[in-house]
Amino acid sequence: MIGSTRSVRVFAYTLPIDMRKGFDGLYGLVRTHLGRDPLSGDLFLFVARNRKRAKVLMWDGTGLCLYAKRLEKGRFAELWAGEGTAEIELTAAELSLFLEGSKLVGKVPVSPEKMCLKCLTNNHLIERISYAEAGDDHRRADPPAGRIPPRENHHPTVQGDRQTPG
Repeated sequence: MIGSTRSVRVFAYTLPIDMRKGFDGLYGLVRTHLGRDPLSGDLFLFVARNRKRAKVLMWDGTGLCLYAKRLEKGRFAELWAGEGTAEIELTAAELSLFLEGSKLVGKVPVSPEKMCLKCLTNNHLIERISYAEAGDDHRRADPPAGRIPPRENHHPTVQGDRQTPG
């Protein structure tokens, strides 16, 4: 998968492009229309008007890479957002789904929202994670309403051929 980590940013150009564009043409689109740096390590997705072909431009640290795909059946999802919006930001997972031909990408969120350290701290998730890592049981002793606690030593167990109390 291209850009397999969640930290990779993916920008989809929301207007159809001429798929004859190569490295230089797409580099220019990223610079002029998206106002982004093509050498940043981000991924840039471009789609043809007929939505049968897509290209992804990326910088891998040593040079520009251009990934191209042509669907044999079906079409890529329509990412056109109109003249006012030049880009849509996707996750790496959404890019992967898009390149597989998923119609949901760009229409509904298919990845969870990004989490930040502030969000984790405000929701006390950091403390929960540290409890879990330490092996502490930080759950309440009383069960939630409607749940029956597990009974201890009330079920007979079988040892060999005879039953014995738990």
